Amino acid sequence: MKKILLFALALGIGASSMAQQSYKFKIDTKEQKKIEAPAIGIEPIKSASVTKSDIKSEIITPADRDINIVNIIDIGTSANAYGYANGAKSIVWVDTELNTVTNFHRMGGDLDPDGYSGDLGYDISFDGGDTWTNMVECYVATENSGGEYFTDAARYPNHGLFNPTGNVDDAFVMFFAPNLDQSNSADSWGGYSYGVSDISDPTVTTKNLLSSHDDYYQYVPDSYELTTLGDAWVIDINQDWGSGSVEYQSSLIMNHSVWNGTDFELTQSLMDFDIIDQENQGRPAFVQVAFGDDGLTGYIVALANDGSAEAIGGGSNLYPIYWKTTDGGDNWEGPNFIQLDGPNGIGGIVYNHLTDQAIEELFEPPVPAREDISYTTAFDMNIAVTVGGNLHIAIIIGPTGSDAYSIVTAKGYIAALDIFTNDGGTTWFAEEMGRVATFRGNFGDLTEDNRIQITTNKIGDKVFVSWLDTDIEDAEDNDRPNIWCRGFEPATYMKTADGSGNDAPTNVTLFSAGMWQAYYFAAPKWCFSGDGSYVIPFTYQEMDPADAGVPVQFKYLTNFSYSEADFSVQGINDPVEVVNSLGSVSQNFPNPFNNESYVTVNLTEGSNLSLEVYTLTGQMVSAKDYGYRSNGSHTLTINGADLTSGIYFYTVTAGQNKVTHKMIVD
Repeated sequence: MKKILLFALALGIGASSMAQQSYKFKIDTKEQKKIEAPAIGIEPIKSASVTKSDIKSEIITPADRDINIVNIIDIGTSANAYGYANGAKSIVWVDTELNTVTNFHRMGGDLDPDGYSGDLGYDISFDGGDTWTNMVECYVATENSGGEYFTDAARYPNHGLFNPTGNVDDAFVMFFAPNLDQSNSADSWGGYSYGVSDISDPTVTTKNLLSSHDDYYQYVPDSYELTTLGDAWVIDINQDWGSGSVEYQSSLIMNHSVWNGTDFELTQSLMDFDIIDQENQGRPAFVQVAFGDDGLTGYIVALANDGSAEAIGGGSNLYPIYWKTTDGGDNWEGPNFIQLDGPNGIGGIVYNHLTDQAIEELFEPPVPAREDISYTTAFDMNIAVTVGGNLHIAIIIGPTGSDAYSIVTAKGYIAALDIFTNDGGTTWFAEEMGRVATFRGNFGDLTEDNRIQITTNKIGDKVFVSWLDTDIEDAEDNDRPNIWCRGFEPATYMKTADGSGNDAPTNVTLFSAGMWQAYYFAAPKWCFSGDGSYVIPFTYQEMDPADAGVPVQFKYLTNFSYSEADFSVQGINDPVEVVNSLGSVSQNFPNPFNNESYVTVNLTEGSNLSLEVYTLTGQMVSAKDYGYRSNGSHTLTINGADLTSGIYFYTVTAGQNKVTHKMIVD
């Protein structure tokens, strides 16, 4: 087994995270907590006759929204909607060398009328998604002692395409799924099903089964990764469900499979991982694993509270905790934590997530200072390792709710972010990808949040973050979702704009066949790229939102892409902002600059005036107090001679009012 280096944690400061919150909300914050279900997604044995509900969406054509019509085609089918649900993210896989894309799922549905939902298969295209061979079965459940389910019935599969020689004739689909062998629950989970399928000869498959054993309580893994070196990693949260409710074992199950020429050989080990306040947390909210293109540098990230981060504002929050390897997983260093909030938090969150107006509308007086506001992650994420071995975390962030480990989900207060490092984990940044209108959708007994995901090009210098959101006015829940996406180039801080050139994400499915019904979408680890174009294959399932138990049709988006020309510096030429005594604060000019730049401030009434400059990490690098200034126009100077090249924030304060903009120093 691989050796795991564990570093002890001092958990003493964790007790403070349960202190009473130091501020109160004055609006309906629509707080959400992690869904706790005693048995994830055990669907009915048989569904009623296949019908569609009466839920319909009237398509309205707003004049002020992005337009990017995409072509959508049918691929495979499944017996019900449960196959894409839960935390499975590695559903669509792109092999750029082979120009091949695969969609992995459970069997059944219209294209497999006698198929069993516990069997597994995939749809495959060898020409970049133009033409498809669908419903290639690679796993068949056979173990049945007369119960309601086959005990080796597979659920929530993940997969990858392993290409050891660069030749399609030698490429294999490697799959991994939990099954219903009941070794970790009296009526459901505990087993693993895994194996391979030869894509050039679909009759060549392997099947392996492993039950929970000893101190290994196997459940439903969120995470899957297949590296370029032929190592498959599946990280499971070690949790005993024998009593009918979770008993977290304070460890993660490290499932590591190595290609031996015909199959993947699995070994297991446990990584100690203590969390605080287990009664309220239950278990880590989510775990992911990813490796870079070299197959050596990788990260495991968990969303939890282990007591390491400073508790801000008395809130009990979740934050990213990570382990890192640089030798292909032989040794893991960690756990380390990322401080989201407070004076030592990420500047892009602390100083830029909420406007002054939003803070004033959210909190009862006296409103907290920015450094006193607690922020939390939501309950899922997706991660990638980019060029230079740098970790990127696609995640939803919002203020911490009044309940322990809850998030404020009222419209305007949550956003999709890329939290990333550019130096291997010493310094952390946060770049906003877009504001999110709704959070959680409910579909029968299934629920799904924004399902945020991350895709990169193969060399790892472009990042694409995507998520689901229902942007219909007055929508309360994320139950009629579109796919949203934003491109980001970390080295230059350039991002894509929407179709109208606004500093905003692209609504991928707007005015397409998938508009408001892109349920349970999936994005690949890598996109197709070439000739300055980045094609991102998305899939989703066409389903009845009122009945997740009826058959579904998988859909493939064939032509969504960004070009090199779509990337530009965003958020620099923001519109003038009007806030009380601050009649307006201009964008600095010139911009970019390397010596002096100027900001014009119009005051509607006299007040004290000051200007501060911050780095992206929230470190103040300059401040000037101009004292009392009368109403009217004032020009303030920013001296950039002593600043290193990069992106900064400048904040103009007039009395109790503040406005923040970005600027670039050459």
